Amino acid sequence: MHVRGFTRHPSSGLSETTRGTYAGLIEKIPYLQELGITAVELLPMFQFDAQDAPPGRVNYWGYAPISFFAPHQGYSSRQDPLGPVNEFRDMVKALHKAGIEIILDVVFNHTAEGNHDGPTLSFRGLENSAYYILEKDRSRYANYSGTGNTLNGNHPIVRRMIVNSLRYWVEEMHVDGFRFDLASILDRDESGNLMANPPVLWDIDSEPALAATKLIAEAWDAADLYQVGSFIGDSWREWNGRFRDDVRSFFRGDEGFVASVADRLLGSPQIYGHKEREAEASVNFVTCHDGFTLNDLVSYNQKHNEANGEYNSDGADDNRSNNWGVEGPTDDAVVETLRNRQVKNFLTVTTLSLGLPMILMGDEVRRTQYGNNNAYCQDNEISWFDWTLLAKHTDVHRFVRLLNAHRLMRDFGPALQGLSLNQLLRAANRAWPGVKLRKPDWSVGSHSVAFSASYQNENLILYLVLNAHWEPVEFELPATNGDLWHRWIDTSLDSPSDIIEWHCAPSIASRTYRIGPRSVVALYSRDEPRVRRAERQKGVLRVGRATLKRMSAGSGVRP
Repeated sequence: MHVRGFTRHPSSGLSETTRGTYAGLIEKIPYLQELGITAVELLPMFQFDAQDAPPGRVNYWGYAPISFFAPHQGYSSRQDPLGPVNEFRDMVKALHKAGIEIILDVVFNHTAEGNHDGPTLSFRGLENSAYYILEKDRSRYANYSGTGNTLNGNHPIVRRMIVNSLRYWVEEMHVDGFRFDLASILDRDESGNLMANPPVLWDIDSEPALAATKLIAEAWDAADLYQVGSFIGDSWREWNGRFRDDVRSFFRGDEGFVASVADRLLGSPQIYGHKEREAEASVNFVTCHDGFTLNDLVSYNQKHNEANGEYNSDGADDNRSNNWGVEGPTDDAVVETLRNRQVKNFLTVTTLSLGLPMILMGDEVRRTQYGNNNAYCQDNEISWFDWTLLAKHTDVHRFVRLLNAHRLMRDFGPALQGLSLNQLLRAANRAWPGVKLRKPDWSVGSHSVAFSASYQNENLILYLVLNAHWEPVEFELPATNGDLWHRWIDTSLDSPSDIIEWHCAPSIASRTYRIGPRSVVALYSRDEPRVRRAERQKGVLRVGRATLKRMSAGSGVRP
């Protein structure tokens, strides 16, 4: 989430004073609660240089830090000296009161001072060789961040500054965690070489004040150091970039991604299994601030960054997107229906896969950036949350809300919490049924995968099918113990049949289920005899709806 972009749009309904501020975010907390959000990860909040942008534009994202100990003044509705600090604290308190954690995107890999032609704002004038990694001739800055300079994170002075900054935001501002931008830079020494045991990471890991703090790494940098699955430290979760890439490729219809997507569904054990960590070590996402929004991922084949003033040369070229026949917005109902379905496919897989799901602000209402995949300098309607989309895409918003209400691990019960990913997978009764039972197709040309899972002493059995094929596929359903299968999700169906309230899901009497083209289906079954035995042991009385109404008639108690 971007604090300013979340409420800056005129359609937010807020006053001119609070739009785009910490106070504005407070007013929109009920929206987050209704959506089922449990944590917000905010784009950079440190005071940054808004002028660090091409001529005539501003730095919107905030990846140009000036101070690591001050909330950005431009996000405050108050102009007194302590206004930003107090308003930020008010925001944190309000989020916590609503049961929502706050995670800050922190930038300890570079500063706004840029390259050798950049301004002297602070660190360069204090001790240039201590704060920055320099090239061998010491006349230029090493550029592992892609922004002109690289912070020398493992220098003793810089290490102390980083840890003190983190402590300040936890102890004084009461935030719950941090997402480290280009975190792999913190693995480099003063010459830019990769270190086996970077002191700064172990300082962070072992700092008592940070013991209960969530630490999330963007485990790569801008100089081809890629550490997804191998980032150093015992407490770190990671943005799983391979989840993003593999899921995008699979639903685009690329060949050879069935096995990879199957691994991503299970929390990516091929990537994280060696760590013996919890499943949440993998932060699963398909979109983030950097790149296409989810709407644009299914609406554009190419990036359209002309508004950035760099002749469309900036931003990533590998987007693994598909416009499904028309570049950009369209009135073609067939194309629009397919795009809507693909949006729901991505949201379903992100939310139900083992791991920690993350979605981008506005994806729940198909927010668009008009094909711009690098809107870092667009402080305007390209980047802002357009609140009129709530009415336009009510079905997608409803879909996300019901997804969040029943995430997989919530329904498998507390007995499984605290297990490592490997323990979780060993405890599961897992199967890959295939179109024909016990005949999964792992070939390069396969475009569909089916997965079922249940746990001993748990009542729920989940059956999940991903079909990226352009034709419908008839899947044989596994046998269940007592209860019928119930259809919870089928993205090929129109709303409200695309996702059903959990306890109202219709039953399926057939032995097969027809999966629509390019769609996802989630069925569940409960071991009814086991449920009844457990309830009898607990003294639970089960009665029908009609009986309950008769019992409550005239009693003043609502059935």
